[in-house]
Amino acid sequence: MKILVVAPQPFFIQRGTPIAVRMLLQSLGEAGHRCDAIVFPEGEDVDLPNVQVIRAPRVPGTKGMPPGFSLKKLLVDAAMFPMLAWRLLRHRYDLVIAVEEAAFMTLVLKPFFRVPYIYDIDSSIPEQINDKFGLPSWLNTALTAAERTAVRGSIGAIPCCQALGDIVRDYAPTLPVQTLEDVSLVEFDAETAPPEGWSYESPVLMYIGNLEGYQGVGLLIEGFAKAVADGTEAHLVVIGGTPDTIETHRALADRTGAGDKITFTGPRPVEEIARYMAQATIVASPRTQGRNTPMKVYSYLDSGRPLLATRLPTHTQVLDDDIAMLVDPTAEDMARGISALLADPDLRDRLARQAAERVRAEFSPAAYRRKLTGFLENEIIPRLRRRASAAGAT
Repeated sequence: MKILVVAPQPFFIQRGTPIAVRMLLQSLGEAGHRCDAIVFPEGEDVDLPNVQVIRAPRVPGTKGMPPGFSLKKLLVDAAMFPMLAWRLLRHRYDLVIAVEEAAFMTLVLKPFFRVPYIYDIDSSIPEQINDKFGLPSWLNTALTAAERTAVRGSIGAIPCCQALGDIVRDYAPTLPVQTLEDVSLVEFDAETAPPEGWSYESPVLMYIGNLEGYQGVGLLIEGFAKAVADGTEAHLVVIGGTPDTIETHRALADRTGAGDKITFTGPRPVEEIARYMAQATIVASPRTQGRNTPMKVYSYLDSGRPLLATRLPTHTQVLDDDIAMLVDPTAEDMARGISALLADPDLRDRLARQAAERVRAEFSPAAYRRKLTGFLENEIIPRLRRRASAAGAT
């Protein structure tokens, strides 16, 4: 097939949705489909088989696109829309795969060009905006209605987690849906050398990611401080963040009295993450908001280290007590989980081993390709053929 992928994201950068878009494009290209991809202007060039990357024009003031909803994103979306219309006018595509808000653009253009689209839903837009800004109920209702219309106008949906799949099925019970979970992205080696300057003698609890409020790093710091106050010997290493978010969390660490046992490294190159993770005793995902499962969870599960995570739907749609230490989103239970893992090497080994087995079975690149290929061949392509036959008959 000739497929147009519309991904309103910087591409390529080492961040959630752009990484998922790369996996999608690589899988489609390796399967023999010819793909054009419209993306934001920011990002590194990548060479993928059978894929042509087309960049939206640069919009002044939009450099440094943050994750999630923002005015910058809206401005580049507006510049991307006429590009999408032009590509549909000038080229014959069998299918559009619209990532996140690109589904709304494609829905508007569908009556004119009649190209069916798959909705690639990496987050619920009304939920994402509401979590960040706190929407008035009327606006949240309007955005939910718009999202429902975009889902119902599609030929199928590929959510990144079960919770988003449930939203899609609620909107459109008969729509073909294939959940495409993220995969582990880091290769681990037992002989990996520690990063330069690594000098922590205590067991290391490690968090990797941005320090936005929904990630729950403040909760992790408070729980860690309680565990240390109760006599647990450990050091918390936080990798990632901006200068402002690091300063905010460092101030919290100092207020808890555990500041001398918490290190903020700032961002580190992706190619070095395996070296850091290999030094951890425990890895943590303390997220407190959102439905989609954090992408880093899959690499955590594949790391050979036990995972500590909050017992919330964002995690429990993938994690269970067989492969992770799940705790309530309170500082007290976070402290309990930290202390229990550090006190029991056998528990750590069992969780890490079972997690790695789960990754190989369900969350590997091969599993992703198998799910995507099967969905296209068994659900989408037959529907495209029926549409083409019906159009020919008229």
